[in-house]
Amino acid sequence: MDLSIIIVNYNGEKYLSDCLDSIEKQCQNVSYEIIIWDNASKDNSIQLLKDNYGNKIKLFVSNDNLGFAGGNNAAAKHAKGKYLLLLNNDTILLKSPKLAIKLMEKESNVGVVGMKMLGSEKEYRYSAGRYPNPIRLLKLSLLFEKRGSFKTGRFKTKTPKTIDWIEGSFLLTKIDIWKKLKGLDERFFMYAEDIDYCKRVNDLGYLLKYIPISGYIHYGGYGDSRQHMLKKSLNLYVDIHINGISKILSKLALIINFKFKDAKRSFKKNS
Repeated sequence: MDLSIIIVNYNGEKYLSDCLDSIEKQCQNVSYEIIIWDNASKDNSIQLLKDNYGNKIKLFVSNDNLGFAGGNNAAAKHAKGKYLLLLNNDTILLKSPKLAIKLMEKESNVGVVGMKMLGSEKEYRYSAGRYPNPIRLLKLSLLFEKRGSFKTGRFKTKTPKTIDWIEGSFLLTKIDIWKKLKGLDERFFMYAEDIDYCKRVNDLGYLLKYIPISGYIHYGGYGDSRQHMLKKSLNLYVDIHINGISKILSKLALIINFKFKDAKRSFKKNS
């Protein structure tokens, strides 16, 4: 089997049908399986999946919310594919993952592949980035790759680009690398686990590639209610991957960043 598509679901009932139907449409040239790990959803996700996709998916229902990392790791234990595709439940595939698989088959030193992401209105959205450092942690938007054509998404060629990290909403990797690294680090409940995984893949000597072809739509977004998770995850990343004076400066940058965000939010609330 070529591909195991891993989807972690949490209350994603309104997205699941579009996501799964797009997989069936786009993956006709790939031998694949779909493994869905449900993180204790409270909506009608489970019934929808059982009623409409029971014979097309492997469904695992957890009594607890294991988070993004924990859910993907649990699902991946059942994978039989040569490649793993981490795919968010609120996505729609526009192209076949075969494009990403072919790149890995052609270049053995590539360990992770992503594709160009679009938003709900098919607008270009950033999904590739640069590793955290003190400057980028002072202004988090700098974590995204915005140099050259990455700024506008209008790429002149279809030649894959080498990047630092790719967003976990569509992340293709080799099962052998995944197993060697023991998957995602479950200390990350949500956010930055994709950056951490890409960094560890890179540390093994593999390249990470971005295919500048619109590969999928992603409806999800970030809200203030999740800010505490982002803060915790970025601090954890710094603890794991950054040392010396850069670590001190990175921690300080995060403190300043989130203090400013808190003050800005408080001002808006009271004005």
